[in-house]
Amino acid sequence: MHHMSTEMKACIDNCLACYGECLSMAMGHCLELGGEHTKPAHFKLMMACAEICRTSAHFMLIGSEHHKHVCRECAEICAQCADDCERIGDMQSCVDTCRRCAESCRKMAA
Repeated sequence: MHHMSTEMKACIDNCLACYGECLSMAMGHCLELGGEHTKPAHFKLMMACAEICRTSAHFMLIGSEHHKHVCRECAEICAQCADDCERIGDMQSCVDTCRRCAESCRKMAA
């Protein structure tokens, strides 16, 4: 079993939280509201964010040396998702969760 730092454990938790937040926000909140919330570019970004967060957590959990590359991409997508959710509005929990994950993943990618 590989040694996992406190920082990595926190990043895994942040990634899994972001995965859950983006997926549930998209499937619940966005689909219910429609309009800007369900435009393809925004909805695809939320799905991409959820998936890259899940994947990043997976790479760290299995101890893959490639986690740094995946976390770098995760940070970029999370930041973009946070900005887009903020632009649309009424999605502050998603914005906050994505920003927290992006920051955590930036540290893991360094």
